[in-house]
Amino acid sequence: MKVITSDAFTLGEVENSEVETISWHLKYLQVELTKEACEALGFKKPMMGSITVSLPTNVVRHIGDVITVYKSLEELENLKEYKAQ
Repeated sequence: MKVITSDAFTLGEVENSEVETISWHLKYLQVELTKEACEALGFKKPMMGSITVSLPTNVVRHIGDVITVYKSLEELENLKEYKAQ
């Protein structure tokens, strides 16, 4: 499923998720970044493979045909919980 930021930038696609097993609360969506998102966020895309980030679910606005988040690309870059894997 594609992930779109509030400024209509395609961040990437959900590859996996991270669940807190004690409360069964979905904590993170693991998103494989597009080439454009890698460049915009300052990551160097590896020659082979991709970069995956853990996106906290508290930034998700809506889930439908795509997942939209209420943060812009710039706001995601400055988000403390946002982490590359």
